[in-house]
Parts: sequence; C-alpha cells; structure tokens
Amino acid sequence: MIDINDVLENVKQWAVEVGEFQAARQNQRLQYHTKSTNTDIVTEVDLASEKLIIDNIRKHYPDHSILSEEDGLHDISSDYMWVIDPLDGTTNYFYGYPIFAVSIALKHKDETLLGVVYVPKLNELFYAVKGQGAYLNENKIKVSDRQELHESLMGTGFPYDKAIDPENNNLQILNNLLTNVVCVRRSGSAAFDLCCVASGRLDGFWELKLKLWDIAAAGLIIEEAGGRVIASPNDKGINTMTANPVLLEKLRAKIEECYKNF
Repeated sequence: MIDINDVLENVKQWAVEVGEFQAARQNQRLQYHTKSTNTDIVTEVDLASEKLIIDNIRKHYPDHSILSEEDGLHDISSDYMWVIDPLDGTTNYFYGYPIFAVSIALKHKDETLLGVVYVPKLNELFYAVKGQGAYLNENKIKVSDRQELHESLMGTGFPYDKAIDPENNNLQILNNLLTNVVCVRRSGSAAFDLCCVASGRLDGFWELKLKLWDIAAAGLIIEEAGGRVIASPNDKGINTMTANPVLLEKLRAKIEECYKNF
C-alpha cells in the first residue's frame, strides 16, 4: 500500500518544478508539430514536460501504469494508473497567453485518489486527495452555491475539430446558454476552468470532446470541493459538464435542449 499523502507531496513538487520549467521557456522560439488538426499543437516543451513527469513516476513508482496525452498508455497491469496532461493549454502557451497548466492524477482501479493542477503564471496550485477536501495554495476551496442559471458565470471550450465537425463544435449549446446566464468565459485550459469551478470563480462548466487527461485531476478537485462532474464517453472523447449538484441539473437540461447525446 502507498501512503497517499506522501504521494501527494511528491506530485505537488513535480507539478511546480515542471510548471517553472514551462514558464521559463514560454515566449522562446519553440519547435512544434500538429496532431489531429492544424490547430492541435504539440511543442518541444510539452514533450520535455511529459518526460520529466514520467521519469519521476518511474523512479518512485515503477510498478504503476501511466496514461499521458503525448506518450499514450504504458500499461503494466497495475491497479494504479497515473493520468497526465503535461501542458494543458498548449495553444495558449505557444502564443504567449498566460493560462496553461500541469495536470497529474493517480487512479486506483476506477477511483481517482489524488489530483494536482498547477497554473505557473498565476502560481496557483490546486490539489485534492479523495475524502480530504480540495485546496488552492493550502487554502480549502468549495464550489459556489448559486442555484439559478441567470445568476451564473459559466465556462466552456471548443474542440480542435470545430471546423471539421460543425454539428459537434459547441456553438449550438453556447448560443442556447449565452442568453440564459450572466456570461460565458473561455480560458483555453480545461484543467484551469474546472479548477475555477472548484474554487467558486465559475459556477459551472461544459465542454465537448475532452479526454481523460483533461479532467482526471481537476474532476476530483471539483468533487472534493462539493461539486459534481458528469463525464459521458462517446466515440470522439468525453463530454463534460460540472457545477454544484442543484445548478448542474439545470445546466444539463439546457444543454440537452439542443444536444441530446451529451
């Protein structure tokens, strides 16, 4: 058995070290390539950040499996699996926009045990251990208690294939919700947006086609902050929505008016 709080201290240290490395390299000329579309960027810093995290995991927990955004799945038939997004918000990072994050989660079978999200340019470290609450820089956080859509500030994002798959590019949902809420924000980092829900800055969030590494760490942070996350897998990824339990049902109903498969 592992001591989860000892593991947490390791992961917090790794996230901050990797985040500081990223911050130091931003605004330099970077090598990059694209993946699924010409807007889906991967930089040399994504790859170097991922290697730093994976090397630490293999050093300290060599018998654990790893799922990482760029390197894929390293399955060694362990009940423990790390889920990593080494640089969430790569487009922001590449263009010099300051919102990007390091996201690291540890799962045991189907249960997420811990989640850490570090936002380097804000020096904000969000983290949670299952059953121990959620924190931002040592201060306990909780989701907002607003229960009406018309009082709520929401967050969202858009998939990389938004031009290729217009029926599932989130514009219909956005159009349906925008006039029913205070406003909608879009930071470009799902992990950061989800942590904003956990800390009460946003009342709710939804997005299409996220991946497990986008939501694994921040999803636990939200749940430990008193929120609820609905993540519905489909053939293109995971459709995600979150808020406090009461507001989430109203958000879900509004989304399902125009997107029955959410």
